Amino acid sequence: MFLGALTLGNFAHAEKADQDKPIIFEAEKVSVNDVQQIYDLKGQILLIKGSIVVTGDDGHIQVDPEGYEYVDIKGSPDTTVSFRQRREGPADEYMQGNGTQITYNAKTEVLTIIGDASLKRSLNMQMLDQLQGWKIEYDDITERYRVTPPANSKPEDLPLARAILSPRRKATLEK
Repeated sequence: MFLGALTLGNFAHAEKADQDKPIIFEAEKVSVNDVQQIYDLKGQILLIKGSIVVTGDDGHIQVDPEGYEYVDIKGSPDTTVSFRQRREGPADEYMQGNGTQITYNAKTEVLTIIGDASLKRSLNMQMLDQLQGWKIEYDDITERYRVTPPANSKPEDLPLARAILSPRRKATLEK
């Protein structure tokens, strides 16, 4: 009922330079608590951190004492949340996804997309890998995906998860 953890060989990590970049955000309303390092964003959110770009409608960012960000961005009934990040390595390799909610834990480097989720990896604007499901988790440290169905899913709802993965040899040769 779920597409378990997939390990992809020859897969580039997230852009490591992003870790040292400031977070820049725009929204219709911003609430800042500098003491607790909590930022609440409402309406037409645009969040940028290096090559990472996230859009959504309702957001919460918390920075822990070590400086790691925990980001939670949600869409509205009319909009989805989008995520895009350049990959370390080839100049035009990107991960991009969308869903109804995106969370990112900078400490564990885990990206989670929830609700009609999709995640794509592209090189030179050519799609290499694509995942779809209710929930997609991507662990950048271990380079593993996990696609899971909703808890209340039924066998007749299949397929609940789908993946299209390019052959590693072909993707490597085209770089």
